[in-house]
Amino acid sequence: MTEQDFDQEAVGAGSGAPATETGNAAVDTVIASLGGLAEIPVDEHVPVFERAHDQLRSALDAPAGPRPPASMGTPAASGSNA
Repeated sequence: MTEQDFDQEAVGAGSGAPATETGNAAVDTVIASLGGLAEIPVDEHVPVFERAHDQLRSALDAPAGPRPPASMGTPAASGSNA
């Protein structure tokens, strides 16, 4: 891969083409928010990336959802000796 090829891939990545969905709505929202980077000056990119990084950390550190009580689904709790 040449430097020019790399540059063309980078341009294509920020071209507004739909990104692959991750399956995590919060992560997908953050990724989508980066779509406008091409329209802002490069010297303004750092705060955008810092904000996105903070949002991604929060999204990925958050609990995935309600979890069942620890006793549910365990053999000892069901009373089965099988």
